[in-house]
Amino acid sequence: MTPRDGGEQHGRFRYAPWSGGPDPLAPPFDVRSVLDEVGQDVLSGGSLRETLRELMRRGMDGRRGLDDLAERVRRLREAARRRGDLGGTLDQVRAMLDQALAEERDALAGEDGDDARLAEMDLATIPDDVAGAVRALGDYAWHSPKARETYEQIQQMLQREVVGAQFEGLKQALSGNDPQAQQAMQAVKDMLADLNRLLAAHARGEDTEDQFRDFMDKHGDLFPEHPENVDELIDALARRQAAADRLMASLTPEQREQLGQLMSDALGDPDLASQMAQLSDNLRALRPGLDRHSPVQPGQGGEPMGYGDAVGAVAELADLEQLGEQLGQGYFGATLDDVDVERLEQYLGADAARDMEALRRLERELERQGYVSRGDDGLRLTPRAVRRLGETALKRVFERVEAAGRGDHDDRAAGQADEPTGLTRQWEFGDELPIDTVRTVSNALQRNAAQRSTASGGGVELLVEDFEVAETERRSVAAVALCVDMSFSMMQEGRWGPMKQTALALSHLVQTRFRHDALQIIGFNLAARTLTPTELTEAEPEWVQGTNLQHALMLASRHLRRHPDAEPVVLVVTDGEPTAHIEVDGRPTFHWPATQETVRATVAQVDELRRSGAQLNIFMLGDDSGLARFVDAVARRAGGRVFTPDIARLGEYVVADYLRTRRGRR
Repeated sequence: MTPRDGGEQHGRFRYAPWSGGPDPLAPPFDVRSVLDEVGQDVLSGGSLRETLRELMRRGMDGRRGLDDLAERVRRLREAARRRGDLGGTLDQVRAMLDQALAEERDALAGEDGDDARLAEMDLATIPDDVAGAVRALGDYAWHSPKARETYEQIQQMLQREVVGAQFEGLKQALSGNDPQAQQAMQAVKDMLADLNRLLAAHARGEDTEDQFRDFMDKHGDLFPEHPENVDELIDALARRQAAADRLMASLTPEQREQLGQLMSDALGDPDLASQMAQLSDNLRALRPGLDRHSPVQPGQGGEPMGYGDAVGAVAELADLEQLGEQLGQGYFGATLDDVDVERLEQYLGADAARDMEALRRLERELERQGYVSRGDDGLRLTPRAVRRLGETALKRVFERVEAAGRGDHDDRAAGQADEPTGLTRQWEFGDELPIDTVRTVSNALQRNAAQRSTASGGGVELLVEDFEVAETERRSVAAVALCVDMSFSMMQEGRWGPMKQTALALSHLVQTRFRHDALQIIGFNLAARTLTPTELTEAEPEWVQGTNLQHALMLASRHLRRHPDAEPVVLVVTDGEPTAHIEVDGRPTFHWPATQETVRATVAQVDELRRSGAQLNIFMLGDDSGLARFVDAVARRAGGRVFTPDIARLGEYVVADYLRTRRGRR
């Protein structure tokens, strides 16, 4: 929306389609389904970075991923390598030189006299190498006009190739007839002088915006890349120069020496040579980090390529190699922002660029919407993301638990601790619940209107049946300790992910529906430790031997003692018998098979839980016979229960038992 003709003063505006980037009124990018997919892998033991990277590699929502884009770039790179012979300039010069010498020898054979014979002797003594022959013939007095013209074409071609290799738009301009070529060459010299002044000023840190604009107004038709600022101009020129250096590095030493000599001779004009040398120095100083020395793998077959075309091919190869590296994301600190989308669109088209933008947007939106945070240690899931994963896990549990979400914690007794439910009901004799005044008066008005009568004096008559009370419920409070086995066997047997999902589902249930409950998650292997839902989500498998249930139950007892008025609930998920315990000095010790000391220490903690009134329910995974004997004994001793759920139904069992235990004990 923009003012029209002083619209701000007259209050009139004109409207046009939005063209300022992403639509500001567009709905937020929905990354929840992606987060659920990522979360499954993270919960199963993968790192967030690797999981996101795998998602980016395979793509999403029907769009191509990094692997597909990288494969297309690889095919283009191989095609570029097979396009032609990068050393073809020497072959072209050799062919033209042979033609000139043949024409000259034919002309000399038809002449009589000593001059012709001396000329034949001169031709017989020229060097065999291409560069040496071209240089030796520089002062030769040609007898054949056609041969002299062919030789001059060699000089013009070399000069055109040298300048055209650095300035892609100049090759065609230097291909005209002699007067036009001379004018074009003078324009090149003027442009080089202006360019070197611009680059020198930029290197000194001066503001070159106006100078760049003047330069492009004067010489912009020589730059098909259409750079928009000095940095883009430098990037384009440095890219071509680096390609020329890599081309030279790809040739054999003999080819490199001869081609270098030919290029040097082609810049026979002192002014042109000086400006080109200065430009080379400026570009090396301004872009020192470019790859200028690694050789390009030569192609097999193909037509010989001129020097300028070969430089262009090498520049294209360099672009494709860089794109391949960016899409591979295999280097330290790699992000999708590193990918040059404009270059990707140049080589793979607009669809590829849109696919890449979708991947980049996903990565940005995960961070912007608060599901992912980036720190010194890389990407991490935020508490918001963990809540989302818990919500998803709980939904999956409730899909299988019938009637799990209604009335499980309700106690209809009245009292000061009651909380309104938002519902009302008709008053009954003996009710001590608060009267809902609005509903009561509304009932009376509706009744009076239906009877077409009003009380005298304009008042409203209230009858007993009009009264409604506000329903309240008393929330029973529980202290819940969920002890989860985090030994490496849980990972080996595919129980790591379901264990985490179960813990997150229970955590989300407590946080959203039973906020008064105090839940503590305790993970144990060689030793036990308390975990937040976020810490549990990020926990990766450790190659640690030991199942220290004693320590886990010790931490559970401490948690229950901190909430003496709450109902004690202890749930244990494990797949192995106790093989570790805490010694008197506080250090954990591991023994396999389980020792009597470990069993006695664990049973002592079971007895302490029993004295606190807690019911200990154990969810046994797998078919460990030693664990089966142990948990059966514990269940008899503590009055608890043992469950042997299929791993796919672990969450259903744990959540249902939590609800059942609290309902029964209330």
